[in-house]
Amino acid sequence: MPLVNGKASTQISLNNRGLHYGDGLFETIKIDNGQPLRWQQHMRRLQAGSERLGFTPVDTNLLRDEALQLCTNEQHAVLKIIITRGAAKRGYRPSQGLPCTRILELHPLHPYPAHYFTQGVALRWCTTRLGCNPLLAGLKHLNRLEQVMARDEWYEADIFEGIMQDINGHVIEGTMSNLFIVRESQLLTPDLSACGVAGVVREQVLQIAQRLAIPLSVTTVTVQDLLRADELFITNALIGLLPVRKLEETLYPSASDAQSLTRRIANAMNCE
Repeated sequence: MPLVNGKASTQISLNNRGLHYGDGLFETIKIDNGQPLRWQQHMRRLQAGSERLGFTPVDTNLLRDEALQLCTNEQHAVLKIIITRGAAKRGYRPSQGLPCTRILELHPLHPYPAHYFTQGVALRWCTTRLGCNPLLAGLKHLNRLEQVMARDEWYEADIFEGIMQDINGHVIEGTMSNLFIVRESQLLTPDLSACGVAGVVREQVLQIAQRLAIPLSVTTVTVQDLLRADELFITNALIGLLPVRKLEETLYPSASDAQSLTRRIANAMNCE
């Protein structure tokens, strides 16, 4: 049973601002042996988002207690935490000091085939574009309609993910993942200062690259950058890191290369 403000419930107020305006944030957290993985990273992002949106500060210790209450007996699962500005009267203007609504729910974790991690996955381009809004860039806010529309573009089982560009044609991310490019032993990832979600595993990869002295650039990425790449990989909190074997007609044979930079980063990640 989900928890709503610490109580077992499946109901929220019809006046909740998350329902009316998408006025909220969320975190999707992998549970392994009853423990939420990368908890501190998720909480840092949640706190930063809450501060930027002007929410009442999130009590992360309380969230931790509630998360463990749900997850203690779960070997493998997905924990979703939703924080909304709370319930209020109609109108865009938020009330000051409004208590936030906390929603925690568990979902099954469906394991991916082992060959995804060894041989790589197939991607496609999305035609849906991401709007640019630096005020919301990086946040995992509840307004996900662009991703919903993009994910509705394909139903082929062999396509794992779709790559999205912004309205200017810059490559930003997948519908549910961050993107990394390897070219001539250098690592590139899109700049997310105008749009996109700054993932917790993306942050981890940036830290690993710095520690391993891998040349790294957070920069504007073009379609041609992907077509000329030696390797591609994608990341999120549930998949960790997945190599890409092809993007439509473009093949990346390095996905199965044990000596690739992708493998080096993945191995470093698995050791943390």
